[in-house]
Amino acid sequence: MHIRPFGVEIWMNEFETRCELNLAETCVESLTIAQLLALAGKNDPGLSELLPMKMTYGAIEGSDRLRDAIASMYERQARSNIVVTHGTIGANSLVHQALVSRGDRVISVIPTYQQHYSIPESIGAEVVHLRLREENGFLPDLAELRDLAAPGVRLIAINNPNNPTGALMDRAMLEEIAAIARASGAWVLCDEVYRGTDQEGDGMTVSMADVYEKGVSTAGMSKAFSLAGLRLGWVAGPAEAIEAVMHHRDYNTISVGVIDDYFATLALENRDKVLSRSQAITRGNLAMLAEWVEREPLISWVRPRSGTTALLKYDLDMPSRDVCIALLQETGVLFTPGSAMEMEGHVRIGYANAPEILKAGLARVSDFLARRSGRG
Repeated sequence: MHIRPFGVEIWMNEFETRCELNLAETCVESLTIAQLLALAGKNDPGLSELLPMKMTYGAIEGSDRLRDAIASMYERQARSNIVVTHGTIGANSLVHQALVSRGDRVISVIPTYQQHYSIPESIGAEVVHLRLREENGFLPDLAELRDLAAPGVRLIAINNPNNPTGALMDRAMLEEIAAIARASGAWVLCDEVYRGTDQEGDGMTVSMADVYEKGVSTAGMSKAFSLAGLRLGWVAGPAEAIEAVMHHRDYNTISVGVIDDYFATLALENRDKVLSRSQAITRGNLAMLAEWVEREPLISWVRPRSGTTALLKYDLDMPSRDVCIALLQETGVLFTPGSAMEMEGHVRIGYANAPEILKAGLARVSDFLARRSGRG
């Protein structure tokens, strides 16, 4: 099976360990185990609950306690509508493998996480891109989506909140997308790995799995929950989709680790505290980033409404990869080039690091831009 190289992951693999200030990181500042235990009110530094735990495969679909904790984040999902996966990346891959076949028509928004168009392409599906445009606030044009779906479509892949733009579809828009999909009998896969980081309210936009009877939502512990090291995600959706996912999952996952299951459960059962921390970081840091953008004449953007990333448009006569390499070499700051996500002329910044890292990194970027513009 041939598949296109994964642009963002190749970039991160090459440069992530070679920078001083990583402003390409997309996770909210990671928690230590000690911090998680403190948030959960666990005062036993010896982790005594783990000591008698046998290192078996554990519960194959995910423990009942974990799936109950996941289901509680949805309006209409029960334990039986949840299956645990190896990260959200595993969840997305399994859904595409389970629901898409050669010759199917798939619509994917772009920019988005590359899985959502490259995996169905590798399966032999006809993949049609729905370009998200700056003039629409990087939200999908529903009239265009309706036209693309009219000939018949198997699956519509969306990403909410969107990576890399931070655009956020509200319930009304999700319901309109569901209506378009319903007319074609299509599935809707919504990658919701950044759910919980909205800039307003409780941070939790409604899930596509709760809006549409053929809606399938994926998410995980890496972004909003600051626990990427657990490598734990999930699929939420109707029984038909879960059963199809399980058939494929048997071949490549079996189960997640029992320790991962334990700590994910602990975090989700205390998600109010975990998400409060995450929202304090993302909301404070986005305000800092917004002030910086206002001061930089070479930078423009559509301000994110959620997520941990922003897409910055720059006014330099350089390809985005060259900009990012020069920035890294001259300042030690890492961005992600827009060329890695079909958005040349832009760079992606991750703004959910510790505030002092973001502040220091932005100062160095300002110096870099001043030199490039002749102001420095």
